[in-house]
Amino acid sequence: MRTAVRALLAWFAFFGLATGLWQYLAPRSFYDDFPGFGRHWVDVDGPFNEHLLRDVAQGNLAFGVVALVALLTGGVWLARATGLAAVVANLPHHAYHQAHVHVLPTLSDQVMQTITLSVVSVTSVLLAVLAFGLPVRSAAPTPSRS
Repeated sequence: MRTAVRALLAWFAFFGLATGLWQYLAPRSFYDDFPGFGRHWVDVDGPFNEHLLRDVAQGNLAFGVVALVALLTGGVWLARATGLAAVVANLPHHAYHQAHVHVLPTLSDQVMQTITLSVVSVTSVLLAVLAFGLPVRSAAPTPSRS
């Protein structure tokens, strides 16, 4: 598997697992403090909903696990599925936040969130494109019975 695909899979495994664990284990902290460093990107966009945060966490954890399995096994089709899932999850997420960027408290938050989500969207598309460019190893031919 190409190095770029492996690096992107590692990134998405880390991102999905780290974010998902924070959301699941400490949903109130995630709501109040994401992305950290004194910034507030979640609590400005609606009331706290523990159920919703934990549900999203489970999706992020599942995505992180799939990316990790793709990375560890080197499975081309699993890498492709991970890339497609990243596109399906992250591009609409990015679009939503761009449409609602005005809820963020400062211009610097708006710019940083836009840059962050743009990086995630671009890397999602890049993973999908690169993974679909990987060759698929075919299984060894089975001997014919004559």
